[in-house]
Order: sequence, then C-alpha cells, then structure tokens
Amino acid sequence: MLEKINLHNILFLDIETVPETAEFNDLSKLKKELFAKKTEYQRKADAIPVKDFYQRAGIWAEFGKIVCISVGFFTSEASEEKFRVTSFYGDEAKLLQEFKGLVTTHFSKPKHVLCAHNGKEFDFPYIARRMIIKGIELPEKLNLFGKKPWEVAHLDTLDLWKFGDYKHYTSLQLLTNILGIPSPKDDIDGSQVAEVYYKENDLDRIVKYCEKDTIAVAQLVLRYQNKAILTNESIVIIEHETSV
Repeated sequence: MLEKINLHNILFLDIETVPETAEFNDLSKLKKELFAKKTEYQRKADAIPVKDFYQRAGIWAEFGKIVCISVGFFTSEASEEKFRVTSFYGDEAKLLQEFKGLVTTHFSKPKHVLCAHNGKEFDFPYIARRMIIKGIELPEKLNLFGKKPWEVAHLDTLDLWKFGDYKHYTSLQLLTNILGIPSPKDDIDGSQVAEVYYKENDLDRIVKYCEKDTIAVAQLVLRYQNKAILTNESIVIIEHETSV
C-alpha cells in the first residue's frame, strides 16, 4: 500500500516544543497545582520534585508551546527531484497561522497526506490542541471530528514500522541508524530544546534541528518504499523569516 502513495502528495513535518514559561515559578498558582496533579504519577515513579519535572512540560500541549514547525515536500524541477524544506518559527500564534495557510492552500485535497514520526501520538494532536488554545480554526487535515480511521489523511513513520505491534516504540534516531540514513541528532536532541530556547536563546539552532528531523522522516518513507535516499544536492532549504 505504501508504495502506491505519491511522494508529491505528502507534506512531511516535525515540531519542536518547550514549556510555556522558562521556570515553574513563572506559572500562576492554579497552573502550578494543575501541573502537579497532571504529572503526579510520573513524578512519584522517579521521585522528582515538581519544579524539576517542569523541564519536561513541553511534551504536553496544555503546559507547553510550539516554537518551530518544519515542513518538507517533493517537487520536480527540470526533470530533477528536489526536496524543499522550510520552517515556521517564533511567535506561536503566527507560526500556527502560517502553517495552516500552507496546508489549506497547497495540501488540502483528498489526495494529500501529512506525515511525521510518532505524528499520530504527538505532532498532529499537539498542533491541533495549540490551535484551539490560540483560537485558530483547525484546517481540515487536522480536524478529526466525525471521521472514520481510514478517512484521516495522516501517515506516521513510527506506526508503519510497528507492523501491527502496538507495544513497540522505535525512535527516529534508531531507525535512521539501522536504515543507513544520516542522523538528525548530530547536534542536539529533543531533551535539550528547552534549554537551548530559554537559556541559550538560540532559536536558529532549534530550527536547524527541526529541519533535520523533517528530512529524516522523508528519508524513512523513501527507505520504506525501497528507494534511494536523498542526497545533499537534492535538498533545498527555503529560508523563512522568524515570526516575532
């Protein structure tokens, strides 16, 4: 089935998220209580104080925010295949609107598919939840209300690797390693994004990391289809101004 999917109909993506504030003490009293209640089970398992556990808050849409969405898509240029990559980053509400604009303008037809690694469990619902929180109407590709599973135009490279084994989780880094794909984790990894954002104030570094993950997701689909992976010459990075 996967080999029948036209690569030109896929919008590959990855997101980077951070806690909504730099420190736990920056939250309101109520939000602190809600976070403590939300994470009680996880914290008890490792005996971690709530203020120290807050560094992980970016994984929940209720306590985090998106600082970058990178996207990639295949195009044919002068009979040559190119993979074009761009990013929306900075102010969350603006980057969400810009991402929505891309999806509704260029990837809204029934044939179009959104693709991410662990996208069904993380990227897609996270984007949708943050859009609702920011008062942004969901694009059709993220609006799952009333849809049957086969009507949801989402492709997940982790889900594809499971082959029906729903207990199995394989990281993007591990998959790229075993499939001979250049690692996207050659600088930072997801656990370091919050520190790079709040302490180093280096959003550009996060954007580059996010773009590498997006490229890696496309590489996985190529390998799943038993095709040659992308070369550096076939990847085109489209610069996008920060949303501030």
